[in-house]
Amino acid sequence: MRTIKKAFGHFHLDKVKIGPRFANAKFSFKDVDREAAWDLYVEMLTRITTQPLLASHGDEKTTLESVHSLFSTTRGILRRHGRRTIQFSKIAIPVLNQVVRPFTAKWHKQNLAGGFKDAATRQQFRLDLASLQSDLRNYNRMLASIADVEDLTDLEQQEDS
Repeated sequence: MRTIKKAFGHFHLDKVKIGPRFANAKFSFKDVDREAAWDLYVEMLTRITTQPLLASHGDEKTTLESVHSLFSTTRGILRRHGRRTIQFSKIAIPVLNQVVRPFTAKWHKQNLAGGFKDAATRQQFRLDLASLQSDLRNYNRMLASIADVEDLTDLEQQEDS
C-alpha cells in the first residue's frame, strides 16, 4: 500500500498535483477499481493517446478529437462502475484535469481558429502530442498496475518510413 503522491511519482507523473488531504493518504484498490482501470487501460492502449502518430500519417483534428474523447470515456467508466471506484477516481480525475485538459484546451482553441491549416502549427501540435503521449503511456502503465495485468503499453514499436 502506498500513497497517491508516491504512486504518481513511481509512474513519472510528477506533474500531477494532489491536495495535501489526499496526497499522503494510504490507499488500496478494490476489484471494482481494478475493473475500471482495465476498462480505461484498454481504451487508451488502442487509441492515438498512447500510440505513435507518424509524421507521414494521421490528421491533427481527428487526433485532437480522440484525445478529447478520453473525458467522455473516463466519465462513462466512472458512471458504469459507480461510486465504489473512489480510489480509481482519485487517479483518473487529476490526470484528466492536469495532464489531458491543458493539451485539449490549447489545441481546441487553435483548431477553431484554423490553426491546423498552417504547417508550423501542425508540427507544434505533433510535438505537444508526443509529450502528452509520453505522460499518457506512463499513466497507462499505472492503469495496468492497478488492473493487475501485464503491461502491453510498449508491445509495438513503430518507425516512420
